[in-house]
Amino acid sequence: MKVAISGSSGQVGSALVSDFRGAGYDVLKLVRRPPESDDEVCWYPEAGHIDSKSLDGVDAVVHMSGEALANGRWSVNRKSLIRRSRIRSTHVLATAVASLKTAPSVFISASAMGYYGDRGDEVLTETSSSGRGFLAGVAMEWEAAATPASESGIRTVQLRSGLVLSAQGEPLRRLIPLFRLWLGAVFGDGKQYWPWIALEDVVGATRYALENDTLEGPVNAVAPQAVTNAEFTSILNKAIGRPTIIKLPKFVVRLLWGEMGTEMLLNSARMQPKALEATGYKFKYASLEDALRHVLESI
Repeated sequence: MKVAISGSSGQVGSALVSDFRGAGYDVLKLVRRPPESDDEVCWYPEAGHIDSKSLDGVDAVVHMSGEALANGRWSVNRKSLIRRSRIRSTHVLATAVASLKTAPSVFISASAMGYYGDRGDEVLTETSSSGRGFLAGVAMEWEAAATPASESGIRTVQLRSGLVLSAQGEPLRRLIPLFRLWLGAVFGDGKQYWPWIALEDVVGATRYALENDTLEGPVNAVAPQAVTNAEFTSILNKAIGRPTIIKLPKFVVRLLWGEMGTEMLLNSARMQPKALEATGYKFKYASLEDALRHVLESI
């Protein structure tokens, strides 16, 4: 199988490249510079440019690029960059693959838990409605930008991922050093649900969606064990060997991080991976404690 991947230098994208090549796939990496090898394809999504001819004949396209969400407070310019990096790139790539002479059989595009907004204790499956807020609006437009691919008959999957747990990526790259310094805190009342997924299962779910033609449309890429922020904090502190003694009230979170803190730390999304479970996907790390211990052992 020949697979093209965008965002191949990121946390998830680089793991996908390694896994796919290990499985014997022929991988093409979409890069925002002149190609330096035969396995690279040039594209500049902001300018609407992509070397479509190099994609002709690929069996699948996996789109994982997008500006990081947690790099500082959300200014007007930063919110615009977050939005453009997702919507523009998805539309450019989906339009390109839809116009290929030999189109791929599947187009898999990243999405995120922000789609659901702040929903409290409500159990959220792929059929649940969208929420409100900046991230919900971005996610809705992000998914809609893939329409050219789906309307052309390409099976299209949107992976709505939770917090991806790995030693190198967010949020653990920032949280673990703080927790080791006895600064692992509960945010707000801690009752908000934090959907999560191990990096290995993001990779596994993506490959599963690529190979399983019964999956189409939105797919919740989250572990089946739903936990609140308070539970997440307690389990991580326990894994590191620290007590949970600090609480940051909501007004402090908003004061420190503004809208970004509200939407990323205080919003609640009790997501369940119904589509993955219904089609038989087996999670490598279904338990948060097992996933966190695995991450800590790899550091």
